[in-house]
Amino acid sequence: MSTRPICVLVGAPGAGKTTVGTALAEALGVDFRDTDADIENLAGKPIPEIFVDEGEEHFRTLERAAVAAALASHAGVLAIGGGAVLAEENRAALIGHTVVHLSVELPDAVKRVGLGAGRPLLALNPRATLKHLMDQRRPLYAEVATATVVTDGRTPEELAAEIAALLKP
Repeated sequence: MSTRPICVLVGAPGAGKTTVGTALAEALGVDFRDTDADIENLAGKPIPEIFVDEGEEHFRTLERAAVAAALASHAGVLAIGGGAVLAEENRAALIGHTVVHLSVELPDAVKRVGLGAGRPLLALNPRATLKHLMDQRRPLYAEVATATVVTDGRTPEELAAEIAALLKP
């Protein structure tokens, strides 16, 4: 029998994938895993350095491998990077999984990401770039999601409780 995540969290930068995912895993008594952390561990450096040293294309290659590995081997709550849905391969791999889209609007996302600190795609004109990324990716999040949870103005604990309720059979 293969191992699969209880739940996969997707969403834009600032949606709360890591924070909510950690709270959800704790509430469910399972492990939390974040593919961005997997990539950093594998590469031995932070994601911004991967972008600077090897470029976005190399990062996306590492990301596709990290998503595939995590989907096949992690039994807890999994968060995948905000841009992972851009790859057709990742979207296809998510079919059949319980995928929760953490939806966030621009004002809350901007507050949470701090306008780009440590986020390579937000280095120049972070507010406009974040809006563009969100507009570009929103239909892809909707495509892979089995449920959407609005995060604006809500605590990680409230969100974890809502998602936990969604996961009950």
